[in-house]
Amino acid sequence: MLVLGLETSCDETAVAIVDGDRRIRAERVRSQEDDHRPYGGIVPEIAARRHIDHLDRLIAASLREAGLAVTDLDGIAATAGPGLIGGLAVGLTMGKALAAVSRRPFLAVNHLEGHALSVRLVADVPFPYLLLLVSGGHSQLLIVAGVGRYRRLGTTLDDAVGEAFDKVAKLIGLGYPGGPAIERLAGSGDPERYKLPRPMAGRPGCDLSFSGLKTAVRHLVAGLGASLDDRVRADIAASFQAAVADSLADRTRAAIAVARAAHPGLATLVVAGGVAANLALRRRLALVADSGGLALVAPPQALCTDNGAMIAWAGIERLRLRLVDGLDFAPRPRWPLDPHAAPAAGAGVKA
Repeated sequence: MLVLGLETSCDETAVAIVDGDRRIRAERVRSQEDDHRPYGGIVPEIAARRHIDHLDRLIAASLREAGLAVTDLDGIAATAGPGLIGGLAVGLTMGKALAAVSRRPFLAVNHLEGHALSVRLVADVPFPYLLLLVSGGHSQLLIVAGVGRYRRLGTTLDDAVGEAFDKVAKLIGLGYPGGPAIERLAGSGDPERYKLPRPMAGRPGCDLSFSGLKTAVRHLVAGLGASLDDRVRADIAASFQAAVADSLADRTRAAIAVARAAHPGLATLVVAGGVAANLALRRRLALVADSGGLALVAPPQALCTDNGAMIAWAGIERLRLRLVDGLDFAPRPRWPLDPHAAPAAGAGVKA
């Protein structure tokens, strides 16, 4: 089984061809970091235009690398949401066109499902498992019971954790993207120098929150004024990263208890999404998983950030179950994995 995956939901134009034996036969990713860096964040119109500029070239290069024609594929998968509507429309339109001309099945993939299933591209992780999904736009804890079967236990009430990383990085002058910059700087900082809040720690439920933590850093930076030198920046980065780790650890422990009650045989905690590439957070979550009697499994760092391979693999998982879609499938800027979850209350909540 061979599936082409197209990912254009945000600021990476990504293409991959994956087979049913978990081999990535070809892969191309074109980052837009340089395009958006002058603006300190993602500009949706620029993102969509860059997808248009590069997507067809990346598809052609991937087919050449794999030695395949479009008609050799068993399916075409494209991210249909959630994400920036302009970017989604570009990838979805291209995917539909390829499926139509090659008369191959079309698979409209939920970007979050791509992250949720990406670990199964590299490891034999059986259902059900507990998923901590952490990225620039999403922070959720879910039980993954199967393909298309998700139960949300908690979500952010305001900022996603990746968004908080980007905003804090901007506050201390690190630029965009903020997550990798903070992780690098935190390695030389003192995580105990500044006492920052641990949002939601100890509260009932599994919801997350990062807006207050971000605001606390803003007040700290404003109070320091001209004394914000390299040493101080490193200590702020380390203190912020430690606060995020403590918050995620607390919320994940709560989710483990809920997930175990629903599925006594549950054995795995999976962490996925762009923020899952942070090795300090992975180490902390490994301790949480171990204390809860679970194994921690995370995709390789290249599969944590947005990529075409996870979309192709989700397409394979869905194609095996004959969960194909029509060419009239419309892009969905908001598309929750658990359609039955109650809407979260809070400013800036992402679906």
